Amino acid sequence: MVEKRYLLCPSILAADFTELGDQIKQAEDAGADWFHIDIMDGHFVPNLSMGPAIVQACRKATNLPLDVHLMIEKPERYLDKFAAAGAATITVHIETCPEMNKTLASIHDLGCKAGITLNPATHASTIKPYLHNVDMVLVMTVNPGFGGQSFMTEVLPKIGQIRKMLDDINPEVDIEVDGGIKPETIQQTYDQGARIFVAGSAIFNHPQGIRAGLKSLTEKL
Repeated sequence: MVEKRYLLCPSILAADFTELGDQIKQAEDAGADWFHIDIMDGHFVPNLSMGPAIVQACRKATNLPLDVHLMIEKPERYLDKFAAAGAATITVHIETCPEMNKTLASIHDLGCKAGITLNPATHASTIKPYLHNVDMVLVMTVNPGFGGQSFMTEVLPKIGQIRKMLDDINPEVDIEVDGGIKPETIQQTYDQGARIFVAGSAIFNHPQGIRAGLKSLTEKL
């Protein structure tokens, strides 16, 4: 069997929350690898979203890894709650963590994998000092806060730049991309070195259903 070269990570932000458990099951049956859960506080990003209770609900609905993205200020205050709720990976923003090494160590101490992420306007060099301590790098390809935004092509060179840094510092670490990932954009990020793809609208809002949404992405890889 040929080893899969990538991971598909449906973002539940785009799911129908009245049927969340069923939609998670449909995505899992269709080949999802992880589930991505966006946590927003209305301060760091201009939107409010889920908390630990939703992570716990997702944990009950699937055995797949839960990829929790904390778009919040002072994320260190809540790491234990998300770990206890069932997160496999907890990703924090370089823009919100003045003591990043300490925050990454706390995530590892809780038994989770640690991710670091940066906004489109943040230079790749800001995360370089921490790459030896991370399990994943998330590159935002839209400004965080809302689903359904258009992919920012200007971020593509940064993905390649981070891949080169990782190859020198921590080559086993994969790059995840999130924002506007559709059949029309996924290949571009793959070519720059991304291997974990977060997609919301392209999967959960596909006119032919969730399975067709996932297939439309895999066909491009």
